[in-house]
Amino acid sequence: MTSTGSATLLIDRSPDVVWAAIADITRMGEWSPECIAGRWKGDATGPAVGAEFEGDNVAKLAGRTVKKWTTTSKVTACEPGALFEFSAEGYTTWRYTFAAEGSGTRVTETFSYEAKGFQGFVYEKILMRKRMMTKGMQRTLARLKAALEAK
Repeated sequence: MTSTGSATLLIDRSPDVVWAAIADITRMGEWSPECIAGRWKGDATGPAVGAEFEGDNVAKLAGRTVKKWTTTSKVTACEPGALFEFSAEGYTTWRYTFAAEGSGTRVTETFSYEAKGFQGFVYEKILMRKRMMTKGMQRTLARLKAALEAK
């Protein structure tokens, strides 16, 4: 079973500016409630198809940290001002699309993963991971909007 979710928001900045902020994974910790830090791996110094990066993540429940982990991700699509996509651990695909709208940009963040077996059951039914991830995306985009529009 494939689990998916999305969040979208209009940000009063150009697609190039919004894309540059999202595609700079070293800044993700500024807006994501779950990914608290990111760094490029190996020879990668910025977004490009095939570039790999690590992300440090934290899950909290009622304000308490219940899990910390680091993922390795690989950029799978990279079109400045239009698209940024990566696969985390070859399991979850994260995709950001950017569309000019008026004087701003409509940015949409999506995820998809295969919920399989017992782990999938726990993720979907007990931890309600899809709902948590969707709420996290909404918070991420709201924080991004606030940061970019404050400049």
